[in-house]
Amino acid sequence: MIQTHRPVVTHRRLLLFKWLMVFVPPVTVSVGHSLWLMVFTRPHTVEVGHSVLGLSVGGLAETLLVTLLVTFLALVLAYIFAETLFRVLRRLQAEALAQEQDILTMNAVMQERERLSRELHDGAAQLVAHLLLRMDTIKGLVEADRQQEAGAELERLHGIADEIYEDIGESISGLRTNVTERGLVRALQDYVDQFEERHRIPVSLRTDDAADQLSPLAALQLFRFIQEALTNVRKHAAAREATVTLTSDGPDQLRVVIADDGQGFTPGSQGNGKARPLGLTSMRERVEALGGTFQVNSQPGAGTQVTATIPIPRTRREDGHAALATPTG
Repeated sequence: MIQTHRPVVTHRRLLLFKWLMVFVPPVTVSVGHSLWLMVFTRPHTVEVGHSVLGLSVGGLAETLLVTLLVTFLALVLAYIFAETLFRVLRRLQAEALAQEQDILTMNAVMQERERLSRELHDGAAQLVAHLLLRMDTIKGLVEADRQQEAGAELERLHGIADEIYEDIGESISGLRTNVTERGLVRALQDYVDQFEERHRIPVSLRTDDAADQLSPLAALQLFRFIQEALTNVRKHAAAREATVTLTSDGPDQLRVVIADDGQGFTPGSQGNGKARPLGLTSMRERVEALGGTFQVNSQPGAGTQVTATIPIPRTRREDGHAALATPTG
């Protein structure tokens, strides 16, 4: 039954055409459009001056048609409602993910600040303090006219200055690296090339597709982990060469191994001449923050191997395989 209150007058009679337009409450389908439905019926005439309270659609075919169209309309409305609801939920989810990403980014920035502060304190700051002490020693030797000993101290002073320069250059190189834009593998290759050129220690880098399946923040943490490991190789190992390997360890894990052929040390020992100070605490914290495991294997004269196992979220693994399977060009 269709109810109307404002008849449309043509001449002396009201004519309801074959197409009867039935309006529903405004529902936005797309920008600038509303939903409406036209129902096919037979022509009817009504005397002018009479109000149409209701119009019966005669015949079984017409009744079925109207029923189907109304059912279709209900389904369309249900679809639009569900789509609108899902769109709102997707927007809310995207906003929540963006907020979570902002928090993770802030945490990463704070961790980088702490790392840089620790590096400056444990590296350059202590070396500068040592440099000042050596300068006082040289001053005393010169005043005592012990020129030969003063010359030897100057040579040591030169070595300390070189080490300070290397530490600062290493920190600057790390800060310039953009893992997020370049990807972990390319960033590591660039860093390894610079490391070899600067320190004359050959480094072999071996990777597979799993290395680029980490999230940007996880990739940055892993890059810093490898950077700290190679810094230890440079400072303490007296190594002729080193290797960095990133390979799949099962379907959802990445295994990272940094090994050198240097002098090695006894893990956990202190001050015995064979042990060397390592940033093991910082490296372990980085790996455990990613939900991974950390292990150090070393012994005097046999080199050192640092191993980390990092989980790769399944969704990123699947996205990565999909990207690799998509043809380009």
